[in-house]
Amino acid sequence: MRRSVTGSLRARLLWFLLAAIVLAAGAQALVAYRTVLAEADDIFDYHMQQMALSLRAGLPPSAAVGGIGTGEQNFDFVVQVWTAEGVRIFESAEEAALPQLAVLGFADVQARGTTYRVFSMQTRGLVIQVAQDMAARRHMAGTLALRTIAPVALMAPLLMLVVWWVVSRSLAPVARVRKQVASRQADDLSPVNEEGLPEEVRPLVQELNLLFDRVRHAFDAQKHFVADAAHELRSPLAALKLQVQGLQRAPDGASRDLAVSRLVAGIDRATRLVEQMLALARHEASMAAGAKPEAVDLSEVARLAVSDAVAAAQARGIDIGITHADAAVVSGQPEALRMLLRNLLENAVKYTPVEGRVDIAIVQQQQAVELTVDDSGPGLPPGERERVLDRFYRSGETQAPGSGLGLAIVKSIAELHGASVTLDASPSLGGLRVVVRFPAQA
Repeated sequence: MRRSVTGSLRARLLWFLLAAIVLAAGAQALVAYRTVLAEADDIFDYHMQQMALSLRAGLPPSAAVGGIGTGEQNFDFVVQVWTAEGVRIFESAEEAALPQLAVLGFADVQARGTTYRVFSMQTRGLVIQVAQDMAARRHMAGTLALRTIAPVALMAPLLMLVVWWVVSRSLAPVARVRKQVASRQADDLSPVNEEGLPEEVRPLVQELNLLFDRVRHAFDAQKHFVADAAHELRSPLAALKLQVQGLQRAPDGASRDLAVSRLVAGIDRATRLVEQMLALARHEASMAAGAKPEAVDLSEVARLAVSDAVAAAQARGIDIGITHADAAVVSGQPEALRMLLRNLLENAVKYTPVEGRVDIAIVQQQQAVELTVDDSGPGLPPGERERVLDRFYRSGETQAPGSGLGLAIVKSIAELHGASVTLDASPSLGGLRVVVRFPAQA
């Protein structure tokens, strides 16, 4: 029971509000009861005083007067009149046994096993005493007090019903959203209806819808990736199968060596494709995990990326280096940025002719940081500069084999860092220029 109360917002609100109503009603009833009792005491004292004042003009100065008789004795109110010499000349009830008081005014007197409230006043040589049984007074005052708090006792349950109705109606949209989410299939990532939700709950549902949207995009990307990967792996695997068959049919050593070299080249291409696919998958996984960004020095990233690509460039006699590097710092992930620049350099080295050139520049601008890679290769037609950023797309005019994933990885990492990727003709080397524009770090 404790777990259900603390786990349910509706039950928690009802318990707290109903408890507050009960406590408030109890406190109000107690205050009203004590206030009515105090006011009743004042009223009864006033009546006793007025009764004594009304008697002072209606009694003889000295004649002794008997009581009202034993058959009609009433000890709730008792009136006695005494002379200055201490002789009782009037009593409203026999055997009242109230002592003669020398102190005038109000006093509490113990008599006949109970407590009396006594008011005494002196007039024309007489002392008039009016007494009231406190038990009777408390009974009458309690009756008045109960009549006063009766509306509170009646309104408290009605207020509880109103609170229960209001809380139930207010939380009905939340229950509707819960049922909507609970009844969904595992692959249903459509947005949750926000209509009628309280302002305190709507941001939670909005964030839930954003999460559904991100998960849906991740699922779609995964489906496309698996489909594209299956399609792209079919061709190199088929080529490897044909090359193995050619190796088996080789009639002599020279043909066998040629078939082996082709088989090794095919295995290298397939290995490179798998590596690129795994790199893209790891990067997308890091994006989904939301790795915490840090300050990254692009100059240091550029030096590390050049060291990764320099061996392949030297093998083809390509001059690769950093022509300009400002002290630029961006917010991101160092390994991801190194992968971005490494892919750009590998792509440039692969398509640049022998004895060509690849230049890297880092320029700090007022509102952005530009990372530029220029090469002296054949470049790309304007119509294909956007399409080569798609996965597994290869230009029809390429002169080197590839998987079509290098620039797609560059685009994905750039989007992770809030950067843009632009392809254009290189004004300095005549080949392709790739510009990655990062927002300046605040």
